[in-house]
Amino acid sequence: MAGGLSTAARFMGGFLEITGVSHRYLVVIDDEKYNLGSWSRVSGLSVNWKVCEYRVGESNEVFSYVGDPSYSRIKLSRAVCFDSQVVQEWLCQQVEEYRPLSGTIQLVDGLGLKIVGWDLKHFFPVGWSISELDPSRSTVAVETLELAHTGFLHDDMKFSL
Repeated sequence: MAGGLSTAARFMGGFLEITGVSHRYLVVIDDEKYNLGSWSRVSGLSVNWKVCEYRVGESNEVFSYVGDPSYSRIKLSRAVCFDSQVVQEWLCQQVEEYRPLSGTIQLVDGLGLKIVGWDLKHFFPVGWSISELDPSRSTVAVETLELAHTGFLHDDMKFSL
């Protein structure tokens, strides 16, 4: 291990992939045709709750309680790779026929073992971009995918009488 990072080798789709980072993120969705592969950066995995306040009659006493959750959009980033073609096919499919999906973002270690996962409900693409493609610069082309979703917590409301 050089510099505290493990190097892992995985066999994916007929190619041997060498990863020089200690953690990666896999995006696995419920339509296996469009599993979005491995990503190096994820941002926006967050949730906030609205605070609801209620004041009874003419009383000065205010009751506060938790309201509905609100989820941020998720941004995934990585160097352009073989899985980038799958993302393009999924985006084309979404343009032809909008179909929200469910899936999981999994934090995996250098050996590909799952550490933790977030189950996304009803997600769909809201943005995609690629960094400037300039052959005169020796930088890696990075793609970014932005997803909207309805949540990753098991917070479905159930009322019983």
